[in-house]
Amino acid sequence: MKASRIILPLAAAALAAVFTATVAAAPAIDMPKRKSGLWEIKMTMKGQETIARPAAQHCIDEKSDDLMRQSGKGDTQCTQKDMRRDGNRLVIHSVCKFGQSTATSEMVFTGKFDSDYRADIHTKYEPPMMGMKEANMLIEAKWTGACKPGMKPGDVIVPGMPAGMPSINMNEIMKRQQ
Repeated sequence: MKASRIILPLAAAALAAVFTATVAAAPAIDMPKRKSGLWEIKMTMKGQETIARPAAQHCIDEKSDDLMRQSGKGDTQCTQKDMRRDGNRLVIHSVCKFGQSTATSEMVFTGKFDSDYRADIHTKYEPPMMGMKEANMLIEAKWTGACKPGMKPGDVIVPGMPAGMPSINMNEIMKRQQ
């Protein structure tokens, strides 16, 4: 198996973790709640080479969505956390430390959140993180219905993950970070 087939999903998962931590660490400003059920989440990395990952599937309920929002409360890794509404847009600006890198992010969310949403994210890393100086990510999410049989709230299925790791549970990850 090519190393890139393993590295790309892991890099996408790492960037998703940075995104999740940054959103969770933002001050509470009536962040819209997502509808319980199965969400299809497509991430596209934009840049010199646009990389579209197959859509991940994330099973959520109100408790798991609240847990993701609460996980960043009191987080000292972020020195700046600003969130504001701009019409139908939600704009988040943050400066956070991840390991040796400082990530400065600008995120713009649009959508209904009960059926779909979109996030345009631009992040600069100093020094570069995993070899990246900056990342431009587009996240498009849509609610598809009830979670699949066998999935529990917090489960995320990411196509292309290494064998033996078909899904991760974000609830367990968030609880460990508290």
